[in-house]
Amino acid sequence: MTLRQTQRVIAGTDASDGDGVKMKRLFPVQDIVQVDPFLLFDEFGSDDPGAYIGGFPDHPHRGFETVTYMLAGRMRHFDSRGNSGLLTAGGAQWMTAGRGLIHSEMPEQSDGLMRGFQIWINLPAAEKMTPPRYQDYDPAEIPMVSLRDGITLKIVAGVAADTTGPVNGVSRQPLLVDASIPAGITWRQPVDQSATVLAHVFEGSAEIGGKALGTTQMAVMGPGDAVEVKAGGDGARVLLLAAQPIGEPVVRYGPFVMNTRAEIEQAFADYQAGRLA
Repeated sequence: MTLRQTQRVIAGTDASDGDGVKMKRLFPVQDIVQVDPFLLFDEFGSDDPGAYIGGFPDHPHRGFETVTYMLAGRMRHFDSRGNSGLLTAGGAQWMTAGRGLIHSEMPEQSDGLMRGFQIWINLPAAEKMTPPRYQDYDPAEIPMVSLRDGITLKIVAGVAADTTGPVNGVSRQPLLVDASIPAGITWRQPVDQSATVLAHVFEGSAEIGGKALGTTQMAVMGPGDAVEVKAGGDGARVLLLAAQPIGEPVVRYGPFVMNTRAEIEQAFADYQAGRLA
């Protein structure tokens, strides 16, 4: 077993998106456009309604997947094809936008804490025009595993502790695990040697791949077939992500991610002509 080392630490920066939703953005930022195949990573969290009440009104997508993992609060999604679903605390949605749709994600609360993550994952050229697909999972559908020393894992996608998350049929063989680790305890997780691996600390602190990370910091991991996380003095909660890189040209503009400028122009033309509805 070869432990992955941290090659880079990314700190979240203040940002807003949608209709004024406040968040911490890990990337894309000025010097980090993507971490193939991951295109975007946002952590949102506030008990101030003014920081989230505007939500994410109607907007189009084409060419990639969006992942929403909720820690607290309630968010309703709608799309132009008549799909609707409710995301609640501990639940997740994995949306394959594919050839495109128009959707919204709006709070179903006017007070209290709203907290979670939004992640974009690229699709290879051969899959960018696939039919859109949703996978919505209630908290009860996401397995939770208790390990020795008080470690608790919630497994959204992939395999951890011999348990498989519910996400299926997606392109990049993803791993998404929410790990709660008590103070001073070490958690070790096998990962595919060929995958891109990210470890994001969203509570407490941890040593990951030889680097000390605090809250709202992410480790971009080097090569190896396992990740080791040692929680700091207050414990840690870590979101571990892995997925197969694509290695193709990426051209992105706003809500569209394609391989060429011509494909981006076609996406806008299709949107303006109502062909994403």
